[in-house]
Amino acid sequence: MHTFLKKSFILCAVIYSLAFLTLSSVCAASAEDMKGWGNGDEYNKLYNPREIDKLKGTVLSFKKISPLPGMAEATVLVLDDAGDKIDVHLCPVSFATPKDTGIKRGDRVTIKGSWAEIDGVDVFLASKVKKGEHYEFKVRLTKDGDPFWNMSAEQLVKERNQK
Repeated sequence: MHTFLKKSFILCAVIYSLAFLTLSSVCAASAEDMKGWGNGDEYNKLYNPREIDKLKGTVLSFKKISPLPGMAEATVLVLDDAGDKIDVHLCPVSFATPKDTGIKRGDRVTIKGSWAEIDGVDVFLASKVKKGEHYEFKVRLTKDGDPFWNMSAEQLVKERNQK
């Protein structure tokens, strides 16, 4: 009986250790996937809620880029706005991939957000992408620029359910 308890204890210790290591690696991956996307980080300071603009056009494609050196990748929508190709930064890839947005190539969209200059290039930092009359993909609060990817689950549900 003593040997059985000892083996059970060792097995439990191994299982808890593996669970801890797995959870630690998931948390580390999440932190790495969000590098540079914090509320106080340089990139988010580029969004200016006092200078909101609106774009209309057709989605040409999506791409992944690192907006600033060392940042985690962004999901970027390439918009045809009356012949001009505009990179629209949506969010970190870990928050939403192109498939997660509900938007696809060829869709006509209206996008609210703020212009920014990164490495001498004008880009558009989106707060909301609207497709048709009934679909929106929201990523920031328009009023102050707070990004959805830094909100709690409760805040996110509340914001996504508001029109």
